[in-house]
Amino acid sequence: MTASSIGAYDAKTHLPALLDQVERGDSVTITKYGRAVARLVPVRSRSTAESVIAALRSARVGVRLDGDSVREMVEEGRR
Repeated sequence: MTASSIGAYDAKTHLPALLDQVERGDSVTITKYGRAVARLVPVRSRSTAESVIAALRSARVGVRLDGDSVREMVEEGRR
């Protein structure tokens, strides 16, 4: 992934090309009077979030609290 910088006026003029660049995985910083004000970055794939959720769910399978409630464990940890 590469990063580039472009002025606000040029970004407005070349927005379709910038979106193509971001779609390929690059990020683009938009500047105003030489100061960074915004960044165009690719959207993370929803499947990535779904895979993380699935991994968390599978990791907790079989985990038991041995009859204690979460509140009891929190209180125990505070002692």
